[in-house]
Amino acid sequence: MAANPGFESESAADLQAALLRAGNGGGGEEEERMGIDEMLRRHAGEFGRWQLRHFVLTSTAWALEALHTMVMIFADREPTWRCSDRPCPADPCLLGPGEWEWAGGPATSTVAEWGLVCGHKYKVGLVQSFFFAGCMIGAGVFGHLSDSFLGRKGSLTIVCILNTIFGLLTSMSPTYWVYAGLRFLTGFSTGGVGLCAFVLATEPVGPTKRGAAGMSTFYFFSSGIAVLSGIAYLFQSWRSLYIVTSLPSFLFIVAVVPFISESPRWYLVRRRINEAMDVMRAIAKSNGGHLPDGVTLKLDDDYDGNDDCDELLVGKAVSGSIIDVVRSPTTRIRLFLTVAINFLCSVVYYGLSLNVVNLKTNLYLSVLLNAVAEMPAFLLTAVLLDYLGRKPMGVGTMWLSGVFCIVGSSVGGVGAMKVVRMVCGIIGIFGMAATYNLLFIYTAELFPTVVRNAALGCATQAGQMGAILAPLVVVLGDGIPFAVFGACGLLGGMLAFFLPETMNRPLYDTMAGLEEGESKVVE
Repeated sequence: MAANPGFESESAADLQAALLRAGNGGGGEEEERMGIDEMLRRHAGEFGRWQLRHFVLTSTAWALEALHTMVMIFADREPTWRCSDRPCPADPCLLGPGEWEWAGGPATSTVAEWGLVCGHKYKVGLVQSFFFAGCMIGAGVFGHLSDSFLGRKGSLTIVCILNTIFGLLTSMSPTYWVYAGLRFLTGFSTGGVGLCAFVLATEPVGPTKRGAAGMSTFYFFSSGIAVLSGIAYLFQSWRSLYIVTSLPSFLFIVAVVPFISESPRWYLVRRRINEAMDVMRAIAKSNGGHLPDGVTLKLDDDYDGNDDCDELLVGKAVSGSIIDVVRSPTTRIRLFLTVAINFLCSVVYYGLSLNVVNLKTNLYLSVLLNAVAEMPAFLLTAVLLDYLGRKPMGVGTMWLSGVFCIVGSSVGGVGAMKVVRMVCGIIGIFGMAATYNLLFIYTAELFPTVVRNAALGCATQAGQMGAILAPLVVVLGDGIPFAVFGACGLLGGMLAFFLPETMNRPLYDTMAGLEEGESKVVE
């Protein structure tokens, strides 16, 4: 993609002036050029007041994603029903028209309004598949856009605007097929929320603090699910529920986005050095630090003391795409492994979550407890991540989930064994929730800035494919789903063995910088 001429000319002028000042032997202080990670460590602060504020504001978008994703649990639920003048059988499909009715009326859910039972029950799952298919496409599209001209903040703003519009339109759906189409569009925009928010929140964080910060983003997602259960309890109509869950995206645009800064790493790879330095100065000032006058930023593949530095720096904005990831042997194998692991993890995570919902208990309480149960897993991984490393944690949590799922498949589903199977499922969710959280920070650290969101988009797309498949596994019933989930967990752990450790490693900006840095590690 061609660079923006305005940005290019502005950056060229700034860089030329900087180079002239640096080359003037008789006047001024010689510039010291360093990468963003080094500047954060030495001068600005890795995780101070500025990063905390920026992290909390940006990560609030995860709660919005939870609202738009999990609202289907309540909007598409099958409400209670009653018979008109006779004892009720277990299945309303055994009754004729007029012999039964929905207890809360047709407005309680889409199932009640459009009669999505008996021969039309498959349409409930179809809408869910449409939504996740939209997420899969949107993750790739907005992953690329946020790496290119739109940026992280611009892409996050666009997806929140689209979520507001599509969510409100969904509440006015006149027919099932219009509803399904709007859910697909909502999925398209929702697919970009989490990855844009994650990268924007973690890129200004220093390398030693980035792991714990990245792991903490999922608290916002789980909190969004917990809040959703209360909202759904208060707003029993599915149309009202879509309105209430869509408005927070608009509030986020108005009240939060103006106070969020664009990523300095994105500014840097777009050759907008002045704006990147402005952000770094703001970080240092808020954190009580100071950037010396002679300090400026450089990319991984910029070289100090090179006579041709002027030609190297004053060039087009650095950008990349998924094609560049595939071309490089180093990133190609990483992409294959992260895509496969994300797919397997998503099958287990969403599959076990659906099994918990299908326990036939109070729906609102079940969803609340399910969200709360994930939080200890996030805390455990956040605490251990920077001690054990990304790779051991990934392998360990996937194998923990896989082993207990295998145990759950081998026990019966009656009597006391039901409790054993339920406990195995809870431990399985605990382990896979930890893995699901870890994969975002791990994947982000495996790829350089110019292609980071594109790679995260591919991994997210694979996860959405797993989410589409999970309900099909659940309907197999009995111990088969547990066996499938166990196999997926064990296989995912084995694949993680082939990924490199990224703990306390630099967060590279360019493909060339990554290649050079990794070659030094091998040597």
